[in-house]
Amino acid sequence: MTPYPRWTLRTEHTGYTVRLSPDGPWAELDAWGPHGAEHGPSALDWSHRTHFITPADAAPAEYLPYGIRPFTGAELIAAGPDGERGSWWEFDGAQETGTGLRLAFTDGLLGLRTVLCYETVPGTDIVLRWTEFTASRELRLERLDSAAVTVPVTAGARLTYLTGQWSQEFQRTQLHLTRGTFTMGSIQGVPGHAYAPWLAVQDTTGEDAPAYGVALEWSGNWHITAEAEPGGAVRVRAGRVPHEGAVRLAPGERLTTPRLACAFSADGLDGLSRVWHRYERRLSGERLHRPRKVLYNSWEATGFGVEAAGQLELARAAAGIGAELFVVDDGWFTGRADDTGGLGDWHPDPAAFPDGFDRFVADVRALGLDFGLWVEPEAVSPGSRLHTEHPDWVYRVDGRPARLVRHQLLLDLGRTDVQDFVIATLDRLLDTYAIDYLKWDMNRPPTERGRPSAGPADLDAEHVAGYLRVLDHLRAAHPGVTVEGCAGGGGRVEHATIARTDVVWPSDNTAPLDRLAIQHGFLHAHAPHVMSSWVTDAPGVFDPRPRSLAFRFVNAMCGVLGIGADLRAWTPAQRAEAAGWIARYKEVRDVVHLGEARLLGTPADPTCGVQYDADGRTVVAALSTGRLDGAPLVPGRPARLRLRALDPAARYRDTASGTTYSGAHLLHYGLPFAWSADHDADLVVLTRE
Repeated sequence: MTPYPRWTLRTEHTGYTVRLSPDGPWAELDAWGPHGAEHGPSALDWSHRTHFITPADAAPAEYLPYGIRPFTGAELIAAGPDGERGSWWEFDGAQETGTGLRLAFTDGLLGLRTVLCYETVPGTDIVLRWTEFTASRELRLERLDSAAVTVPVTAGARLTYLTGQWSQEFQRTQLHLTRGTFTMGSIQGVPGHAYAPWLAVQDTTGEDAPAYGVALEWSGNWHITAEAEPGGAVRVRAGRVPHEGAVRLAPGERLTTPRLACAFSADGLDGLSRVWHRYERRLSGERLHRPRKVLYNSWEATGFGVEAAGQLELARAAAGIGAELFVVDDGWFTGRADDTGGLGDWHPDPAAFPDGFDRFVADVRALGLDFGLWVEPEAVSPGSRLHTEHPDWVYRVDGRPARLVRHQLLLDLGRTDVQDFVIATLDRLLDTYAIDYLKWDMNRPPTERGRPSAGPADLDAEHVAGYLRVLDHLRAAHPGVTVEGCAGGGGRVEHATIARTDVVWPSDNTAPLDRLAIQHGFLHAHAPHVMSSWVTDAPGVFDPRPRSLAFRFVNAMCGVLGIGADLRAWTPAQRAEAAGWIARYKEVRDVVHLGEARLLGTPADPTCGVQYDADGRTVVAALSTGRLDGAPLVPGRPARLRLRALDPAARYRDTASGTTYSGAHLLHYGLPFAWSADHDADLVVLTRE
């Protein structure tokens, strides 16, 4: 029997084993991998000989305060009223449940109790981790990470993460880290466009090396930091970043950090993506099985020029090609002729809807379409009635100028009265009009973030709590309404939002090849059923090569299909082609949204795609990104996409062409595609015979 307590949390295919360290009062990771990996000497074991650092600095510790771990990075930095920084704790017991574990540590001198919390998610390979703090006197928490995980590597680590900017989010980026520190994050009040709060770690032995992943469930400021440590290990720390630089903890108060989801797959990055997909299907709960309807959004057709007659013309065209939902974007409310006014006064513009907004909604619904509306409830225009009546509701710093971003200010959603206003506004709209779909946008990060005369406050956490309170209210009070999450594109995509919305908007960039790269990165971390994607006429921003309408549709069908083009400018032939693609999408969307997804190649390859498998059907979205092979003028052969996870002995029939393939053929040679200038994408549906 081991002299030190040891606990193993089991997920569907993996185990996560923690033990109390023989070297001090802390918990450390003993094993993390497939079932049974914990039986044998730990791959994270270290020599126990340290020079110029302490044993705690070299240990694969799960969580340690500055004080015990002074040199190589601590998850907790706490200070008492005297300003002395550091905590030295003692183990105070373990509590096991059927799916979880709680390890408590106390520092009697400082007056702080810290509990490391673990919870497995049934039906997934996810271990959730977070930390709870309870103070017996006033404390200042200068660092309060959620968790740390240690990954063994042999010759350095390959880090995979998602980077970008507005209109270029979710770019899959890789870095080899042999020694030193890598960090990423956001202090924009949302996860931001530059980095997603998601990281994968592998050994550098190859793309298919076992993959470890973390994702932070937090809608505000955050960081993820990876440190390549002496002895061959990478330690990843993650948590929120307080706007004020520290959080005050009052006597008797409890503070809980955001949850860090930890994932493992023996099948490399592609396998890890399916772990995240399965987890997000779990987050969607019963809403997962509600069909994501084909939407039409009028923004790219009309911009702010919203008026009933033009919108109804678009709605009729959308219904004619098979759309199921019509969404009116920005510009529908009073004072919104452009982006300089109107925000906060959420009433339909009577000049735009002379017969009444309810009549307009009824006319749209009479076409057989559901109805949706765009809102940006966190923003306010300086000239609006709301700002005139409640200037104190915006973030501001006394004596400092208010900086306009996109001609607007940001409401302090951490205030209960502001939350109540937003809830009442959304309730009024949803109770007054037959609205089936709500697109929540956020286009303005906080800049002068203050709340005068309020005393010490944790503004970032309070805004996140207010945002989630409103979303929770929408889910409870309006369960039939589909909610889309958006923040200038993909600026607020993380698990707290995904758990409370039905779809998210990865980017405002809908150009075909640009969007392909965005979606390729997005699907590494997030599931197809939450990925809203539109077909538009937008030209490329970063890759301007033209692509066919078929390419745009097949690309958009990899998630939740929408259309945003000006259908009035499309020819009858284009509308007919669109109707055909929409009909095909409706036949396979259950496979796309509920099946197992596999990424086939990358956008850097001449041919790439996504494979979806469910209930004996395999759907392959194939896209040509590169040059043609010259056929038939010069000898050439079809491009091929090798499929995965099929039964080699089974036979698979292409439902469109009638061609039958063996599983072995599809695994070894792949599906053939003869690309041409007019044929640069295809959707293949295979049925197992």
